[in-house]
Amino acid sequence: MSDSFGSPCPCGSGTVYEACCQPLHHGERQAATAEELMRSRYAAYATGEADYLFRTWHPRTRPATVTVDADLVWKGLRITDVVAGGRDDHVGEVEFIAAYDDASMHERSRFERRGGRWVYVDGD
Repeated sequence: MSDSFGSPCPCGSGTVYEACCQPLHHGERQAATAEELMRSRYAAYATGEADYLFRTWHPRTRPATVTVDADLVWKGLRITDVVAGGRDDHVGEVEFIAAYDDASMHERSRFERRGGRWVYVDGD
């Protein structure tokens, strides 16, 4: 977990972690958009915040336990498309490429607003 003040947020926003995804990870505020939730989930993988990943996964689709591979080094996130998922929407999709170690993953993630909060549903 990153606690050094002033370190860039892994989500790639250009903001420091303490002002970007850390408040979401610690439950101090909720993601306002599907993209913000997606970025914060990427940052959670990068910082080892498995509890946050569990809490922000739709109960219908999440696994019984969520773990983070501490040996993976996450190297960057690039958002390639966003469909809906805004402050007034109930569903949204975010397509991204996440680089780790010497590989990358490409996913189109689906999100829903549940009880006023954005949650990750699934992805292709």
